[in-house]
Amino acid sequence: MSSAQQLLLTALRCDIDNLNHLATTADIVSDVSQFIHVLQRERGASTIYLASKGKRFKTRRATYLQHSQAAEASMRQRLEALSQESRPQATARLLRRIAAVWLSLDELDVLRHAIETFNISPDAATQAFNHLISNLLAIVFEAADTAVDPDITRALVAIFHLMQGKELAGQERACGAFGFTLGHFDNAHRTLLNQLVDAQQRCFDTFVEFATPEALGTWQQSLSPRTLADICQLRDIACQRSHHQTASGNTLGETWYELTTLRIDTIKTVEDTLNTQLTALCHHKIVQAQTELEQTKAKPDRPLPAPCEQLLALHSTQPLGDLTANALNSPLSRSLLELTHAQSSRLQGLSDELENTRKALRERKLIERAKGLIMAHQSMSEEEAYRFLRKTSMDQSKSMADMAQSILDLSAMLQRKE
Repeated sequence: MSSAQQLLLTALRCDIDNLNHLATTADIVSDVSQFIHVLQRERGASTIYLASKGKRFKTRRATYLQHSQAAEASMRQRLEALSQESRPQATARLLRRIAAVWLSLDELDVLRHAIETFNISPDAATQAFNHLISNLLAIVFEAADTAVDPDITRALVAIFHLMQGKELAGQERACGAFGFTLGHFDNAHRTLLNQLVDAQQRCFDTFVEFATPEALGTWQQSLSPRTLADICQLRDIACQRSHHQTASGNTLGETWYELTTLRIDTIKTVEDTLNTQLTALCHHKIVQAQTELEQTKAKPDRPLPAPCEQLLALHSTQPLGDLTANALNSPLSRSLLELTHAQSSRLQGLSDELENTRKALRERKLIERAKGLIMAHQSMSEEEAYRFLRKTSMDQSKSMADMAQSILDLSAMLQRKE
């Protein structure tokens, strides 16, 4: 076997090692997804429990606490197995993220005891849960950032942004539950609620950009317009400067909690689908690489393709000339072409980033123009016009920029008719 063939075999084995690492990472991401979900439930129930001084959600919080502890045990078992591997299937940065999570897990019992004894405020408890969940999401981000296979990277990026959007939805649930249970929202919590809604939309827009067609189909079919409409109605109520009480004497906290939980649970089903697809993709890639390795072993003397053979074939009808052809076939050709490709990729990345910035500015201008029209024709304040535009876009499953463009187009059409 030639040195080139031996190097090729080594490269294929490296590919398989990397894919095995990604498969292990996919399993960790799935565990993280489940743990975050139960922590989000515990956080929301704990908020209502604290805000109501223990009068509400005591039993439900105890149930969610048991679910969190079971998921935590599975998470610890996964991390323990990873730490005991002689060569952990994870990068150094990912291992540091996992170590940070482990330290946060050790503080959970202290947090739960403080909640049980009312020695912590609802906001402080929420922030403590947020910190732990943020560390858990950092594991998913690190996995996406260090993945080497482009298909797996896209899948991880889609999962991360869906999970991030779901976490912001969970924070919105906790914030709304606190305000509705208390009976009113102060300026800080009203502002936070609006910020969380906007941040969610940005995450979900990025998810849509990177998700596969199958994932998008699941996403579009799972969202209930009725549930979204009810949540938007309660969001509008939260922005009012009055106390919120239902006719039966119960606060809107539980209604808000049930609606937002229904939405979050629905997002979780999409998340589970993505995790299943990611695991299947990893194992499919491993099988492909192993098959290629076995074929290479079976035919060790199979000639390797000449450098730039395909490129030369493209110009078969128009000869490149002896100097160009010799250069392309020289020993330096591969490294030079790879360097050029790397430089081109970096430039394309900068160009894409610039275009994304321009797109964001264009969309912002559209939204501002549409908001001005709404203010003028509906006698709304700027904040009311923005909420109206946001609610309408969500009701019609459109981005705010697309909704703004539709409003501007309609306005132009009506003016022409006049």
